[in-house]
Amino acid sequence: MKTPLPHLGFGTFRLEGQTAFDAVTMALNAGYRHLDTAQIYGNEQAVGDAIKASGIARAELFLTTKVWTDNLNHDAFIPSVEASLAKLGTDYVDLLLVHWPLNNHDVAMADYLSSLKKAQDMGLARHIGVSNFTVAQTEQAVSILGKGALLTNQFEVHPYLQNHKVVAKCKELGLIVTGYMPFAYGAVLKDPVIQAIAEKHGATAAQVVLAWMRQLGYVTIPSSTRQANIESNLKADSLELDATDLTDIAALDRGHRVANPDFAPEWD
Repeated sequence: MKTPLPHLGFGTFRLEGQTAFDAVTMALNAGYRHLDTAQIYGNEQAVGDAIKASGIARAELFLTTKVWTDNLNHDAFIPSVEASLAKLGTDYVDLLLVHWPLNNHDVAMADYLSSLKKAQDMGLARHIGVSNFTVAQTEQAVSILGKGALLTNQFEVHPYLQNHKVVAKCKELGLIVTGYMPFAYGAVLKDPVIQAIAEKHGATAAQVVLAWMRQLGYVTIPSSTRQANIESNLKADSLELDATDLTDIAALDRGHRVANPDFAPEWD
């Protein structure tokens, strides 16, 4: 299925200031055209500066940002998106996400999803989606906006946390799965099964994980500050895992969650 969302993007979580600028610059030079940032990362300005300095036409890029929980109320939502666009140096993002669902009832989901849709209707975002939504929350979101309104649900996916229930619900409802933390902060890359598959194919452990996600139909957004890794990750596109490899990786699932802040929803 052809989608507007490139299957491999460059993530910028935990990258700030000059580090973010340099990493995004290396990623763009290497050939990445899908960049992922967020209001809470504090690096939208650096990402925007790197895009501007690259000279790459805006139309060639797929740019994602995410609205933070403090900005989900009606009065703050649209102004926060406009502030993000100003920092990014663009009139629109290709994808705008609600970064986390609210566990309290300060703002109803119907209200902040209405603001998300309004941002799209205003031309501030080409596509909209959600992030870190559970099965029930994904169902609720689709019931509010209608099937086909949301492009993706972005949540943690890697061989140690395969999130089958949320993945299945996304597929059922027509949402693309975007998996973040694909390497689980490097833990997965040290796994002997992953390393053995990498050796078998003459690939890196990271390339094996990225190929696995691509072959399952997921989008993913690895991050790195090292040029060699940034360039190497792009080469995962040429790696094809066989059925045995996929079966072996499927067996690695162990519920190992990396991103679990105190405001996280009750995970499936």
